Amino acid sequence: MIVIVRACERELRDLPEEIRGDLADALARLEAGHLLSMPLNRPMPSITHGVHELRLKDRSGVYRVVYAIRKGAIYVLHSFKKTMEQTPKKNMELARKRLKEVGG
Repeated sequence: MIVIVRACERELRDLPEEIRGDLADALARLEAGHLLSMPLNRPMPSITHGVHELRLKDRSGVYRVVYAIRKGAIYVLHSFKKTMEQTPKKNMELARKRLKEVGG
């Protein structure tokens, strides 16, 4: 089951169409039980155990979608366009906050 945190819905709608398609494919593979690895998927232990980011890119830029797997569900927490080498602290804090809101 895929659960998109309400606050993240608008972020996802604002993604370019090609990125949304790639995201839908990645989420379908996760939901089917496949394990994704680099370069598409990377763990985010700096947020907490079990949180990962999907790494997506097209001609318009590089995008990240942060998700967690909890209680058999995939929680999509935060999405943003990457503009720096390191993931900004504010994006990690927002994902951490949203994870707490869903009981993670």
